[in-house]
Amino acid sequence: MESKRIVFSIPSYQYLQEEVLQLGDFERGEIEIKIFPDGERYHRIINAVNGREVVLIGGTASDTDTLEIYDIAYALIKYGAKSIRIFFPYFGYSTMERATKAGEVVTAKSRAVMFSSLPRTSLGNHFFFFDLHTEGIPHYFEGQVLINHIYCKPIVVQAAQELAEDGFVMACTDAGRAKWVESLANEMGVNAAFVFKRRVSGEKTEVTSISADVAGRDVVIYDDMVRTGGSLINAAKAYKTAGANKIYTITTHGLFNNDALNKIKEAGVIEKVVATNTHPNSCKLKNDILRVDSIAPLIAKHLMELA
Repeated sequence: MESKRIVFSIPSYQYLQEEVLQLGDFERGEIEIKIFPDGERYHRIINAVNGREVVLIGGTASDTDTLEIYDIAYALIKYGAKSIRIFFPYFGYSTMERATKAGEVVTAKSRAVMFSSLPRTSLGNHFFFFDLHTEGIPHYFEGQVLINHIYCKPIVVQAAQELAEDGFVMACTDAGRAKWVESLANEMGVNAAFVFKRRVSGEKTEVTSISADVAGRDVVIYDDMVRTGGSLINAAKAYKTAGANKIYTITTHGLFNNDALNKIKEAGVIEKVVATNTHPNSCKLKNDILRVDSIAPLIAKHLMELA
């Protein structure tokens, strides 16, 4: 009889582990964790994993989380897991995905090389990413690691259709995301729009024009990641000035740094922000402008479809 897959998570992603466990016939992975007085962490895998297929859920929301994913994955493999699937709901380091100045450390690559160094299980090491901010990151992984990029398109499409009136425009904050937004728009049979921006200084840009007519229509802005919300607010104001009706925002990775949610609300141009729960901040922050949709069904669907 085939044994159940064991689903583990790092502490900051236990909320996602719980949701996945409720959606399928999986075994709960349990880890004893302590923190020593000097800050060093103690981990102990409770489940017997020898010969078992294991799943680990954890995003790189902080360097502590990143190391915790590595340490737990290493232990699961060393204690005999026959396969490991690591789901990275959020994989950061996209800010430093390439060097633009001499001597810069390309953190995205160094982290990828680190995870690539995990010992290989007999059935391989499978890594799963969701709506990566930088498409080149998977190419930094080395060796026999098997990379899977899961798109959250079903969540985005459903949210957009629930929020906006028929005939809405699918939009983005700049031309750099136009291809992805165009794909979403084609999926729903609606028009796409993006803004043209001009850089005023190293820190500031301004909108110069909009690519499509949005007058009298709802606009749904998709941005794969919202950090401080500055670009989002500027784009929303531009669409509003161009005559848009109601404006909504959907993001996969809601980091919402520097009080971003309150700033978005106070700007007064965005009706609702929908984020997935790929980043813990989306779940911790409470604001009536925010709605959180879960990626747990996407994870559970993949695991249940495996032979």
